[in-house]
Amino acid sequence: MARNKESLVLVLDVGPSMHAVLPEIEKVCSMLVQKKLIYNKFDEVGVIVFGTADTKNDLTVEVGGYENVMVLRDIKVVDGNLVEALQQIPRGTVHGDFFDAIVVGMDMLVKKYGPTNKGKKRLCLITNAVSPIKDPYEGTKEDQVNTIAAQMMKDGMKMDCIIFREKQDCNVMKEIVEENDFLLSIFSSKSSSKKVYVESATSLLGALRTRNISPVTIYRGDFELSSKMKIKVWVYKKTSEEKFPTLKKYSDKAPPTDKFATHEVKVDYEYKSIDDSNRVVPPEQRIKGYRYGPQVVPISSAELEAVKFKPEKGVKLLGFTDSSNIMRHYYMKDVNIFIAEPGNTKAILAVSALARALKEMNKVAIVRCVWRQGQANVVVGVLTPNVSERDIIPDSFYFNVLPFAEDVREFQFPSFSNLPSSMQPNQQQQEAADKLVQMLDLAPTGTEEALQPNLTPNPVLERYYRCLELKSKDHDAAVPPLDETLKKITEPDSEILTQSRAVINEFRRSFELKEHPKLKKSSRRFLREKPSGSDEEGEGIGIVGQPMDAIEYTSEVKLEKIGDSNPVQDFEALISRRDGSQWVIKAIQNMKNKIFDLIENSFEGDAYQKAMECLVALRKSCILEQAYFLSCLLREPKEFNDFLCHLNKYCHEKNLKSFSELIASHEVMLISKTEAPESDVPENEARSFLVKKEAKAEQGS
Repeated sequence: MARNKESLVLVLDVGPSMHAVLPEIEKVCSMLVQKKLIYNKFDEVGVIVFGTADTKNDLTVEVGGYENVMVLRDIKVVDGNLVEALQQIPRGTVHGDFFDAIVVGMDMLVKKYGPTNKGKKRLCLITNAVSPIKDPYEGTKEDQVNTIAAQMMKDGMKMDCIIFREKQDCNVMKEIVEENDFLLSIFSSKSSSKKVYVESATSLLGALRTRNISPVTIYRGDFELSSKMKIKVWVYKKTSEEKFPTLKKYSDKAPPTDKFATHEVKVDYEYKSIDDSNRVVPPEQRIKGYRYGPQVVPISSAELEAVKFKPEKGVKLLGFTDSSNIMRHYYMKDVNIFIAEPGNTKAILAVSALARALKEMNKVAIVRCVWRQGQANVVVGVLTPNVSERDIIPDSFYFNVLPFAEDVREFQFPSFSNLPSSMQPNQQQQEAADKLVQMLDLAPTGTEEALQPNLTPNPVLERYYRCLELKSKDHDAAVPPLDETLKKITEPDSEILTQSRAVINEFRRSFELKEHPKLKKSSRRFLREKPSGSDEEGEGIGIVGQPMDAIEYTSEVKLEKIGDSNPVQDFEALISRRDGSQWVIKAIQNMKNKIFDLIENSFEGDAYQKAMECLVALRKSCILEQAYFLSCLLREPKEFNDFLCHLNKYCHEKNLKSFSELIASHEVMLISKTEAPESDVPENEARSFLVKKEAKAEQGS
């Protein structure tokens, strides 16, 4: 038996009051089986419908009663036929009794598994619970519920009750609904049952638990408050990201007639010598290495083991702090839950006392965690108290990983209060914006939140599962259109937009929309952020977001070098300085050095594109600014031509042919007399320069 194998019986209400929602029930149930075929292909599922005119179940034959309950499918391993059966659920004509259907489902599980498989037998009831329940032969309805709940606990069964009610129907009797809700609530309190109310097809899609994931501890041990005070705790994962199923490599080389072909693809890797491509390097002659710039530093396994950080397993308290000091956006990774060791009364009392004290004082605990022996890293996180509202459930802690200093990303944005009064919203605009936000509020006061996180499925995954099911039947099937239920998650609600059209129009009229003008290519303009090479803060520069001339900008920023982040912008700012001729010479020399640095420190050409952008910017500036260069007694076209020749020669000497080809592909050539009168290179010689160099290089090789 598979470790996580689950036995599930779907108990579906198909009476007349459920006909409107049955198409959505067909979708969610067939989706459940589709997921099981991917993740839990050994799970077994049975289907019961109640509210039908016909009766088909073993209890009716054996003891009588249990009318209008039909076993649509016995408990079997999930397959494609079950998916098709759930997509065509019969419509009933009478009001069924969900108590009878639950008992029939329990009987199926008991006959199939007996006392075994405890904790992995589950019933899933989907109904609106608006039909009256028959009076039992003996006792009251409440006694009947208690009896059924006790039997569930004895046989190790669980039950999920999904009650679908869009809006209270005027034809529904309030007394019957209240009585049914009360009876179902007894199941929640007296057995391992959960009750969920849903009001929409979207919530129904997320209410049915489709995957059976067994909880596994990531840590069992001491929670050390001090050297003399320790609490035994267990740590589980509370939440985890749901990812796409892992795709498998498939081979079609096996003959179609071979029914036992696995179509698996086995991948073997061979490492060959650089000097001799035919010689395979055995594992004992291979060694791992770390990249350090352009080179690789070899590290032996003994050295790697010696430098590893080997902390001791354990959870230690570092201290306490106000909960306001831990921002929500500090949380990293998944959420874990700390509980006291089950059955350890002292540990349960200690965890409860600590959790309630932290809750009362509005504090949180900072802890250092090493989940297992030999773990390569240490985790620092925060424990938030989780005080239980039910007496039978002990208190616990939620654990979230906190970032180290290297993990923090501080993004500084200018305040809107720094904008001039002409760019501040007036009262009318502010009111229009407030109304728009209130209109689109998913959780307005007094009503239930729309798209609740615990009832909203991932639409990308849901669509993927449906497409996979179609592909399983027809390999050439096209991707289906987005389902209407999923559209309500991914697109704005059309009803809300229609009802609030006046608010949207008012917001539109309150703000004037203008097309953003495109900047001319010849103009040098900068954003309000300072260049990467600047050492000044540049206070007051471009606060209102208006473009500024490079001359005006650099006069205040006083840029003195070219940085690594935006070398082209820094170069243009530096070469535009007019407070001294030395800046032109310095800008040219810095740009040359920057180009060489990018080429020399590039790994497999990853910096070639940035170096090419710098080279193009250098050539362009040498042409556009030649009039100012003459006043500085500097023949800049010749400076560039000499640099390009030297660069091309360097690339061939260092076997950097790929960068030479990149220069040629961008048509970066010498500056000719046509482009700059001060150049002494004719047009034809400038164009054929790279061609001649390439020809010489090929002859030399």
